[in-house]
Amino acid sequence: MKWFSFEGIMNEIKRIRWPSWKDLAEKSGKVLTFVLLFMAFFVLAALVISGLLNLLGITA
Repeated sequence: MKWFSFEGIMNEIKRIRWPSWKDLAEKSGKVLTFVLLFMAFFVLAALVISGLLNLLGITA
């Protein structure tokens, strides 16, 4: 368990390939876009279902 020492941990940290700022911004933008689209879908679905229930006379 040589890796489970301070020196081993530091060696593993040095081997990590950190993303560039460009990659980080691009991937963060994709995640943010997906989350916003997912949110819009559920808000729209809730509005449609609420409207349908109102048409049926079922209100909360």
